[in-house]
Amino acid sequence: MAAEVKRATRVAEGIRAELASLLGRRIRDPRVAGVIVSRVIVTDDLRSAKIYVRLLDGDTAREKELLTGLKSAQGMLRSAITKALSLRFAPELRFFYDESIEKRARVDELLHEIDREQRGGTRNTP
Repeated sequence: MAAEVKRATRVAEGIRAELASLLGRRIRDPRVAGVIVSRVIVTDDLRSAKIYVRLLDGDTAREKELLTGLKSAQGMLRSAITKALSLRFAPELRFFYDESIEKRARVDELLHEIDREQRGGTRNTP
């Protein structure tokens, strides 16, 4: 079982690297301009991959447009990845917008707000 997980991790990293390369040089769709592949999770049987992407400029308003562009290129990407990584089966590629950076920023913002309130509250006590 550990070997399968290790292989899935290696394949996920290979998919991430290959996608980054393909999206940078072969895809000319303006909807996917500035895309970053942040992480890839592959199932143990290597048949499905969840691909998390975000935009370089952080423009979340273009999220839907980005995912639509990636979906339209999905067949070509799937074929190219399968050939480049010498996979027996072409994994299903499912694209998701990676909101982890925005969520992390929001958590940091809330923590700073709590810190400010606590500091302000301790100064007002006699």
